[in-house]
Amino acid sequence: MKIIQVVGRANTGKTTFITHLIPALKPYGRVGVIKHLGDHDFRQEEGKDTTIFFENEADISAGIDADKSVVALRTIDLDHMLHLFKHQGIDFAVIEGFKARPFPKIVIGDLPSESCILRNPTVREVVSDFSRFEDY
Repeated sequence: MKIIQVVGRANTGKTTFITHLIPALKPYGRVGVIKHLGDHDFRQEEGKDTTIFFENEADISAGIDADKSVVALRTIDLDHMLHLFKHQGIDFAVIEGFKARPFPKIVIGDLPSESCILRNPTVREVVSDFSRFEDY
């Protein structure tokens, strides 16, 4: 599994870049994305059964509808999530944020980074240079 980490300051276009990167990666394999929420928490819908289960200390609470599954895991460990992605057959783990982690990085904007391998690249540049990204 390749780790493609995207970092940058707030409002520099990281999410927009990733939304264009995902369909470009899909012909090469399965894609998973991990977003560091940083200064805000994700809110589950109040009063729904899956939220109630999670609030009552379930380690995993999942819901399945006609189109998708939604899962809340009681973990904040990036390595745990990467392990989960790997064992679910994900070929590309795209990480938004977690800039302190030492993975080779795509930097959007002017954020200083010692492990920057591409700065403000095109999606095509990323896809044509998979070898520069770390294998998990």
